[in-house]
Amino acid sequence: MLTSVGTVLLLLCALQIKHMFADYYMQTPKMLSGRGEYLHMGRAQHAGIHAIGSFLVLVLFGAPFLFSLVLAGIEWVVHFNIDYCKARYSDAKQYTPTQAGFWRAAGTDQAAHHLTYIAMVWAWVVYTG
Repeated sequence: MLTSVGTVLLLLCALQIKHMFADYYMQTPKMLSGRGEYLHMGRAQHAGIHAIGSFLVLVLFGAPFLFSLVLAGIEWVVHFNIDYCKARYSDAKQYTPTQAGFWRAAGTDQAAHHLTYIAMVWAWVVYTG
């Protein structure tokens, strides 16, 4: 089956909307505190919300269950580590929201997440389209 450009763009938009809610509306204080330590349960839960959301979006777009589960698991690992790197870097530099470095770190973090979604959409096209 040939996947249309419109469907690819809709999937990417759905993942972006999911990201907005998971990153900006659904984080708890536990998820936001102590993020500079690697084995952080709050970050694991936060990455889990992203993975569950992506799984649901992929299934909604007709991806097979197992494919969606594997891709969501990969996203969990990637998201967890992207967030750790940003937190570790920002903590080491002692950045606050009033400093440009804080926003550069936040922007790099968000770009990495969005590039992850582009890779996920590519995998969806190649392996399910």
